[in-house]
Amino acid sequence: MLIVMNHTATQADVDAIAEVVKEMGFRAEPIPGSERTAIGVLGNQGYVDDTKILDMSGVQRVIHVSKPYKLVSRDFHPEDTIVNVAGVKVGQGCRPVVVGGPCAVESEEQIIKTALFVRSCGADMLRGGAFKPRTGPHSFQGLREEGLKLLAKAGQESGLPIVTEVMSPDNVGLVAEYADLLQVGARNMQNFDLLRELGRIRKPVLLKRGMSATVEEFLAAAEYILAEGNDQVILCERGIRTFETATRNTLDLSVVPLIKEMSHLPILVDPSHATGKRSLVAPMAKAALVSGADGVLVEVHPEPEKALSDGPQSLTFAGFEQLMRDISKLTEFLGYR
Repeated sequence: MLIVMNHTATQADVDAIAEVVKEMGFRAEPIPGSERTAIGVLGNQGYVDDTKILDMSGVQRVIHVSKPYKLVSRDFHPEDTIVNVAGVKVGQGCRPVVVGGPCAVESEEQIIKTALFVRSCGADMLRGGAFKPRTGPHSFQGLREEGLKLLAKAGQESGLPIVTEVMSPDNVGLVAEYADLLQVGARNMQNFDLLRELGRIRKPVLLKRGMSATVEEFLAAAEYILAEGNDQVILCERGIRTFETATRNTLDLSVVPLIKEMSHLPILVDPSHATGKRSLVAPMAKAALVSGADGVLVEVHPEPEKALSDGPQSLTFAGFEQLMRDISKLTEFLGYR
């Protein structure tokens, strides 16, 4: 439920309503606006009788929100959220960001070389996996804490914020010591204990859409993080599983403008995991920006043919350099400076 106040409502009116909501057994979440304040009612499992609230001073109207996500919804938060990742701003109106780097951290030489290169091309953040959830248990699983240390060193030398995945609630504190943006992979989108733990920290979170998740399930997963107090969440479309087998996944670019209608959170696109093919990454990265994405994540490796993870979808240095030139022209065309 959303309680919309008159523009003449006083702080005393807002406080009185919050007290009544608390007496009803729910939580009141004031949402200040440029013209008027609204109050979100959280914790209800069904319809809430609004008779008493409607008669209170300062109330203009009450909107019953039936969605399983409220804090994520534009009904509760009409203004766009800008997420700040160690000084890099992500969101509507900001220049689209590019996150580049290898799928996995393999060695100090590999990650530092890649970090310095993507930075020289204009990338905004460095990606790299230290903990790798793989389909098969015999595949490379990542360097774990050693990988985090190497990422941190690469970030320091390049000056780029670090993006890396966290797989378990137990590892949130450890990963947060090194990373600037904590990623939830597609396989963990509905790991609710992990999402709650990420909601309790004060670091930005990158939430990837599950491979079979609906848009409603995607946004409901983000709600778990916001409900614990962390509103610095970036969504990420990385392709969904369909009947098509020509690509690794099916990239759903329609979800970008759709989510911007439904939610205030920024959204990035990962064309590397979506397509699984190096030749398709650059075209789909550019298409993602045209669709309104707030940025893209691209896998880059100095020697993709020798990569321990996702080599076929990783751009070469030359390929990434060309993509960044194209993105520079594209963002200028789209009106960014």
